[in-house]
Amino acid sequence: MPIRHCIVHLIEKKPDGTPAVLHARDSELAESQAIENMLADLNESYNAKQGKAWGFFHAESGAHPFSGWLKEYQDGNKDFTAFSRQAVEHLQKLMEESNLSTGGHVLFAHYHQGMTDYLAIALLHHSDGVAVTDSLDVQAAKHLDLSQLHLAARINLSEWKNNVHSKQYISFIKGKNGKKVSEYFRDFIGCQEGVDGPGETRTLLKAFSDFVESEDLPEEAAREKTKTLVDYASSQARIGEPMGLQELSGLIDEERPRAFYEHIRNKDYGLSPEIPADKRTLSQFQRFTGRAEGLSISFEAHLLGSKIEYDEAQDMLVIRNLPTQLTDQLKRRKH
Repeated sequence: MPIRHCIVHLIEKKPDGTPAVLHARDSELAESQAIENMLADLNESYNAKQGKAWGFFHAESGAHPFSGWLKEYQDGNKDFTAFSRQAVEHLQKLMEESNLSTGGHVLFAHYHQGMTDYLAIALLHHSDGVAVTDSLDVQAAKHLDLSQLHLAARINLSEWKNNVHSKQYISFIKGKNGKKVSEYFRDFIGCQEGVDGPGETRTLLKAFSDFVESEDLPEEAAREKTKTLVDYASSQARIGEPMGLQELSGLIDEERPRAFYEHIRNKDYGLSPEIPADKRTLSQFQRFTGRAEGLSISFEAHLLGSKIEYDEAQDMLVIRNLPTQLTDQLKRRKH
């Protein structure tokens, strides 16, 4: 991935309430293999993170000035170093106000991947380790611990510039259980949530289940299409890209590439053309299916133990909260 600009600043801040101290670098980092490796590792760690959210900028204001500085840089009215310096000074101020962070190295990287420009921002910390020197001595060493990435965001600069209606050109790591430690970082970016990744993924899976049922597919064909969906969604999540519904539709049925896409549109599920794949939701998605002597049963794995119970001793399923459509038919039949 070609790196256009990259810089690292340091904010020293202890949890004892003492003021944060900024050590700002006054020039960009020169191109090197080490920087390319670091950014590649950062992207890999970021993409693997669960619990990310997607959103878009608040309107530029005194409370949310970041997008204005970024636009100045994008328009060529501010160089990358000056932009990053202004931004990191703002982050330092928010750190002091929140008193929730211990500081760290702040990375700004503008890079190009495929046809898209990105800006990655991350607060990085070190871990203690050991290294063996050329003279075969063992000594203490520090290294960037990218596995403990808790505060980071990635802005799709191309999407922001070319799609004014998009509400998902920013992704950021969302604190577990709504921890406030990530809120000041989100405020620093000036980002508001625009797309509910888990909710959109659940809706997509529901649409897919409805599609498979409406097509009355053989069990083997249903399993193959399910695997295609999960593989595609997982691969997109792995590289940090959203799922394209038209692309997915073509993969699910090569002979009728628009069939699933038209099903989504006709049934009005309210899905965006591109949605972020939520890995946790995907991991829960697996269908149990079976047919025999006029009986067809199919349900999602996450329902087992809640709405559906399996009694192995009696070879029996207990199903609660039957679909309204089914109960209406049963009632009419009874009367």
